[in-house]
Amino acid sequence: MDAAEDGMWWFRAAHARVLDALRTRPGAAGPVLDAGCGTGGFLLRLAQQLPERPAFGLEYMADAARRAVQKSGRPVTAGDANALPFPDASFGAAVSIDVICHAGVDPARGMAELHRVLRPGGTVVLNLPAYEWLRSAHDARVHTARRYTAGSARALLEQAGFTGISTRYWNGLLLPLMALQRKVLQAREDAPSDVTHFPPWIDKTLHAVSEIERRIGGAGIPMPGGGSVLVIGTRP
Repeated sequence: MDAAEDGMWWFRAAHARVLDALRTRPGAAGPVLDAGCGTGGFLLRLAQQLPERPAFGLEYMADAARRAVQKSGRPVTAGDANALPFPDASFGAAVSIDVICHAGVDPARGMAELHRVLRPGGTVVLNLPAYEWLRSAHDARVHTARRYTAGSARALLEQAGFTGISTRYWNGLLLPLMALQRKVLQAREDAPSDVTHFPPWIDKTLHAVSEIERRIGGAGIPMPGGGSVLVIGTRP
């Protein structure tokens, strides 16, 4: 992951959408929390593109947390998303990219904790894998326990007390290719994760398609479906 998130098209596409969400809905005054920051890829892009916004990371694996500090230059705490080691109302915004879906996270507890550490008016941005029918060996490799629809993602935030909720599918143009890859070409149980290095021309092509879709979304045209769902809410 440390190597892949710096260049692989999917990480760049996901990070761009989360950054777009923070620009549109920056939340309350205060730092951004990246809950489940891994090896720091998003924290690095946040530092590069929104340098005026302080940020902190939280990561369960201590080795990954140390690497995230090295990579991003932002402080990172080793800890559990089910019990965030921060005082109430510490952050103006919180992001979590494919973490609430993880087998090690209780979604109700994780969302309650994000609600607790946000200041009133704070923004939460989640990226979640979409559709249970898309479950494959990739999910087993990355410990994905739950996949969501736009409706179930909205309900997740509503139950945690968030308001002003918006949802959007993305990676819709590439969804047929994802389904072919996961359900046909790599349908066996021992298939590897999709997180890997692609030949440069494939990576550039996939990212270019993702950017076309991002522009379509920026023009106000939503995707009817996609491989991921982005959900944004406000802590009242």
